[in-house]
Amino acid sequence: MHRKTATALAVVSLAAMPLLASAQLTGNVALTSNYKFRGQDQDVLGSNGFAKTKAFKPAIQGGFDYAFGDSGFYVGNWNSSVNWLAGNDIESDIYGGYKFKAGVFDLDFGALAYIYPGNARGNTTELYGAATYANEAIGAFTFKYSHTVSKDYFNYAGERDGSGLKGRNTGYFNLAYTKEIVPKVTLKAALGYTRMSSDIRSLGYKSYVDYNVGAAYDFGNGLSLAGSVQGANRKNSYLLASGPDLGFGAPTWSPNKARFIVTLTKTL
Repeated sequence: MHRKTATALAVVSLAAMPLLASAQLTGNVALTSNYKFRGQDQDVLGSNGFAKTKAFKPAIQGGFDYAFGDSGFYVGNWNSSVNWLAGNDIESDIYGGYKFKAGVFDLDFGALAYIYPGNARGNTTELYGAATYANEAIGAFTFKYSHTVSKDYFNYAGERDGSGLKGRNTGYFNLAYTKEIVPKVTLKAALGYTRMSSDIRSLGYKSYVDYNVGAAYDFGNGLSLAGSVQGANRKNSYLLASGPDLGFGAPTWSPNKARFIVTLTKTL
């Protein structure tokens, strides 16, 4: 190795030491009775290829976050079992961004890739921005907007199958609220709006509103239990066949149906 190169590496290493020393790695693992994403069930396929209608469809989830010291930069990964794409049974999210404070607001900007290793038709990439205002007396409000930059949005447009349609420019608006109402119990509520791209809407899918209302109990040592009601409107625009057609038409079911969901989470 050239002396100049070795010296440069040493300088870089010394400069990075304070950053690495204050870096933080956190992990989490969870078991949930049902996984909904933006109000929609993520386990919808039975072994016979038809939709499942059971409210209890447990999923195991987990991931990690790595913060680069006090710089504000972070990366992370989150995973969940899913069953809505043929040949695929896992969702793996990879994200990274930058957090900083601006006056009374905590701001967060980044990019997130949803990856489905067994079936790339679902792969979706979004850019996001969020602002949080927290006040001890009234709680914390977070507004977040996510914008699709990939060609498709969770296979709704069928771009990989040659439909000629795009899911790009689909947008998701979300307003979330949290407040500790009594010691160890936190109220959580969120309202979201998915604005589908014009190409997706041309297929009959509608832009829709989703909701999530519940509470979480903190047992301490990173263990918490949450219960919430989650669902969405526009149920008639999102229908799946839930059985064979026996001459009377195949019965249908909507993934937007409201569910009561219980989730046990351990933060490491």
